Amino acid sequence: MSIVEREIIGEFYQFENWEERYEHIINIGKSLPKMEERSEDKLIGGCLSKVWIYAYLRNGNIILLADSDAILPRGIAALMIRVYSDRSPKEIIPEKINFIYHIGLNEFISPIRNNGMFSMINKIKFYAKILHKLWL
Repeated sequence: MSIVEREIIGEFYQFENWEERYEHIINIGKSLPKMEERSEDKLIGGCLSKVWIYAYLRNGNIILLADSDAILPRGIAALMIRVYSDRSPKEIIPEKINFIYHIGLNEFISPIRNNGMFSMINKIKFYAKILHKLWL
């Protein structure tokens, strides 16, 4: 588990209930800059709302950009960016998503949002695999 994941777990353990955690996710999403280009190829399938994720390589690390038209998915996307952005493809590809289970996010959000969240992770790992091949 990465240092960032441990930080996120620590943040969420400070809150007493899911209402506070929900508010925290929304606030995290507010810090996410808007994506300039929201094209179909960046759109995540399986999400209730529209979520876009894009990745590119910088100095061998993947840099992620994300955006959403809804506040909760925007916050979830921002969490994913905190965990996965500025890491090498070799780190991202085998990475387990344990922090989601530690904070209980998978139990808090609806099954449709859960599906969308895992679709985000799958897209990030897809980008990591593709960019890893380009980097070689």
